[in-house]
Amino acid sequence: MRRGPKGKNFGKKNDGYRVNKDIRAPEVRLIDETGAMAGVMSSRDALSIAEEKGLDLIEIAPNAKPPTCKIMDYGKWKYENKKKEKESRKKQTVITIKEVQFRPRTEDHDLNVKIRNARKFLLDGSKVKANLRFSGREMAHQEQGLKVLKRVIGLLDDIALVEVQPKREGRQMFVMFAPDAAKIKEYTKEQERLKKIEEEQGPEALAAELAAIEEAKEGATATVE
Repeated sequence: MRRGPKGKNFGKKNDGYRVNKDIRAPEVRLIDETGAMAGVMSSRDALSIAEEKGLDLIEIAPNAKPPTCKIMDYGKWKYENKKKEKESRKKQTVITIKEVQFRPRTEDHDLNVKIRNARKFLLDGSKVKANLRFSGREMAHQEQGLKVLKRVIGLLDDIALVEVQPKREGRQMFVMFAPDAAKIKEYTKEQERLKKIEEEQGPEALAAELAAIEEAKEGATATVE
């Protein structure tokens, strides 16, 4: 290990860059600490200039002829690069797909648990693949599986959009959901409204409001039918 002009230990290569005395080219094109071109000179002279300024000499373009080197604070430069990479990763949208398993005869309690999980995934920004597997004689009653998946679609309709309609693959059937930003915004707004009712008017008022909402939904369903 060699020691740079600022007392820092650098290896032969640092993140793919040669630094200070690890630069092998006899001649380099130098960029000074202000970003100005300082011309072509020996790597020894370039290093001397960097040392005089208490900075490091970094080979930023090793394949150029001659290689291009820049004078800078290597530690600070490395920190800034890592900071930029971190910010860039934050801006990247990573979509994950969560799977929720159903059966043609899934009971209401289990169905509700699975729906709660699916809703949590969707609200967290993940896609959801609802899988329904047929076993044995269940293959002869695929309409029951389709009925379950259509029910799942209805229960997730307020926060999701159906990206892939119910589709069969071998012994299973699935439907793919994606979060719907507009619906989730309205859902969040409604949840805040209900929370305010409970805080200001109490649990009984909230229960009455929920009952009214449920009654309105049932009325709308009956009208459609």
